[in-house]
Amino acid sequence: MYFDFEELSANQRYFTMIQSVLPRPIAWILSNNGDGGYNLAPFSYFNAICSDPPLLMVSIGHKPTGEKKDTIVNLTERKHCVVHIPHREQAAMVTETSRTLAHGESELANVDLELTEFEGFSIPRVKDCRLAYACELYEVKEIGNGPQTLLFLEIKGLFVDDRAVETDSRGRHKINAERIDPLARLGGTEYGTLGGIIDIPRPK
Repeated sequence: MYFDFEELSANQRYFTMIQSVLPRPIAWILSNNGDGGYNLAPFSYFNAICSDPPLLMVSIGHKPTGEKKDTIVNLTERKHCVVHIPHREQAAMVTETSRTLAHGESELANVDLELTEFEGFSIPRVKDCRLAYACELYEVKEIGNGPQTLLFLEIKGLFVDDRAVETDSRGRHKINAERIDPLARLGGTEYGTLGGIIDIPRPK
């Protein structure tokens, strides 16, 4: 079947893209509401895009009302956030925190999650997440007709659960993906998890 994107509406394009660009990593972003509370929301238009400087990029649409989502507001005003990689057991909580709430209303009130200090960083992290990036806003761009807001986030530090860190034959730290057990986004209401891992060395 061939999909001609010029004949599809914006909603049809979106629905087709989220079912075909897969799996997509999930950025579960904790940001500071500025009133002592925190916003926690998942986004799957997300990936690593540069290593010097170390940058993540997340693309965020607006609320149905047209207002900017809290993550955009919080990052542009206060600059810092923590990007978590959720694991399989957190799928229901990731879904719950995608709910549209009034500005300043914290998703943490609706989920059983504990925050803990993120060593050397200004805001905490979700204690049960096995991997979390301490990030600072690097750049903001608006694109598209939606519009979409692109947030470029510079990584200042990385937390990895000790049980998922190994040392390879060259003495480098290696993160064991199976022990992280990352959750990935598919189409509709579906998530994906790791199945078998194929390890094929690169040609020399």
